[in-house]
Amino acid sequence: MSQLSDAYREMATQTSFNVANKVLPMANMPESLVAAYQGLLAELLQDRDASFSQAWQALPASAQQLMPQAQFHGFYIANAWLQLSRVAQEISEQADTEEAINEKEYDGIFSRLAQQSLKECVRKLKKARTDRSMLNSFKQVMAP
Repeated sequence: MSQLSDAYREMATQTSFNVANKVLPMANMPESLVAAYQGLLAELLQDRDASFSQAWQALPASAQQLMPQAQFHGFYIANAWLQLSRVAQEISEQADTEEAINEKEYDGIFSRLAQQSLKECVRKLKKARTDRSMLNSFKQVMAP
């Protein structure tokens, strides 16, 4: 993604935090998880492979008009964080030790989860064009 303005970063970050905080209270998370969240946020905001930018551009104008791009970007980042958190919890519950976790093959899991999350968010935004309750849910979950 090209250079992002401070306002874009701020809106995306705040939206992501608001959404994630509704499910996983950020104030109660250990520092290591907060650091992981911040890393994910920075990486997905950079959009090195332009997957988010391409997905946004591919959306119909009627879907793009439902919310600013930065707000949708934040929603996507939070969705990816929540999916990653859920999978990480499942992995840790299945493994007896950290060594067992490290021995399993988890390469590429982040990329796959991020792509799945983006597809899910795009699908929901498209649906929100005709489903007022979905649009209201978007607004409710993104609100502070």
